Amino acid sequence: MTEEEFHKKMGARFFNETWKLLDQSSRTAEEDAQMIHLAHGSRLHWGFVGNAQNLAVGEWQIARVYSVLNRPEPALYHAKRSVQIAEENNFEGFYQASAYEGMARALATANDPSASEFIAKAKAIAQTIREADDRALIESDLANVKVPSQ
Repeated sequence: MTEEEFHKKMGARFFNETWKLLDQSSRTAEEDAQMIHLAHGSRLHWGFVGNAQNLAVGEWQIARVYSVLNRPEPALYHAKRSVQIAEENNFEGFYQASAYEGMARALATANDPSASEFIAKAKAIAQTIREADDRALIESDLANVKVPSQ
């Protein structure tokens, strides 16, 4: 296996392992810590061999992990990075909507009502997504973001 193949394999493996933990209805403190490490590890590996899309998705996943763990400061940091990468690279459709969903979720975690602005942006973009499964995923994720009242 080449070094590039190794990084791709580990980036994908850690990403998927992170999702397994995110999908659990409950986790131990140790599993929460492992989830953080896996998400960062995935993004690190993609940093060696990935493209802008891989980097934005990695930042988005880290933001999601911290949002789920109710840790607004790191959630916002990584969500901002995801949005920045998406905007700098003119992402459209699913990946642009995902970045905005991640920012909405991080802002909601921080009890910031401006989360509704990013929900609106993501919903508008979701309407342009042709793939029904991708559109449904974004819409489902957005429906689970709890926006604080102003």
